[in-house]
Amino acid sequence: MSCVVDGTIPPSSGLSSSSALVCCAGLVTMEANQKSLSKVALAEICAKCERYIGTEGGGMDQSISFLAEKGTAKLIEFQPLRATDVKLPDGAVFVISNCCVEMNKAASSHFNIRVVECRIATKMLAQARGLDSSRLLKLAQVQTELKASLEEMLALVDEVLHPEPYSREEICKALSITSEHFSTELLSSNTQHVTHFKLYQRAMHVYGEAARVLRFKSVCDSEPAESVQLLGDLMNQSHASCRDLYQCSCPELDQLVDICLKSGAVGSRLTGAGWGGCAVSMVPSKKVESFLQAVREAYYLSDPRRAAMEKQSLFVTKPGGGAAIFLEE
Repeated sequence: MSCVVDGTIPPSSGLSSSSALVCCAGLVTMEANQKSLSKVALAEICAKCERYIGTEGGGMDQSISFLAEKGTAKLIEFQPLRATDVKLPDGAVFVISNCCVEMNKAASSHFNIRVVECRIATKMLAQARGLDSSRLLKLAQVQTELKASLEEMLALVDEVLHPEPYSREEICKALSITSEHFSTELLSSNTQHVTHFKLYQRAMHVYGEAARVLRFKSVCDSEPAESVQLLGDLMNQSHASCRDLYQCSCPELDQLVDICLKSGAVGSRLTGAGWGGCAVSMVPSKKVESFLQAVREAYYLSDPRRAAMEKQSLFVTKPGGGAAIFLEE
């Protein structure tokens, strides 16, 4: 194989540029070797591949890279992987704006620390409800085992976990494990230095965010008259949770989200892993031009570095198709 790679996605910006590259590599390798795999199988393989760089990511980016369809959003669910069409309301568009702070997930431990905190919270919740915690790694698995609603899971987190950070010693005692077991089984190689873990906040965010996803789909499905405003409210709640509970925002993103809301967006939130990268804003169609101009002036033109990046950092978007192969005749 001889490959030329080109791309227009700004790197390390929370727009899945790394997943796009991995999915492209997977697809072209399959084609060059005259193999045939389903889109779902490819998405699952590519999600696993990406973990080889040390980032314990999920499979959402790879899934949408393959399963996206023009003109419709998708609800992505796992175990098993599936995607359901979600019709977005008329009268609003999504605008991407890059805060111009790069976040390289592979070169920092922020991302994996959150994965570890969720893993430990999973074990603590499972233990509290008499489940076999040794085989549970994800918060979703506890919900499945308990056959509970997301609201019931939020109540359980409130009951079982405390808001103060947990020390290693407290976790080892609660789970009846040794500190060696804790380091080898629960931590990743780049989180060995962490001494305190915010289990309550991370679990509240994960279950709360999952509930917001389902509410977002429900609003899109039922198409109430005020659907654009309702969806905007959910996006704003999501950003507040990312900022305050999951703590994966950064000052520049918070400033940009604030500017977007003041410039006419009904909702705005960080997208991607966070700690930099992009915000996505829902903007009424009739306000798009004034919105772009206001954000341009307030966030980009005031700073020479951002002003230089503005052309590829602020743009309107709509759902497009997923990865495809074009064959020359």
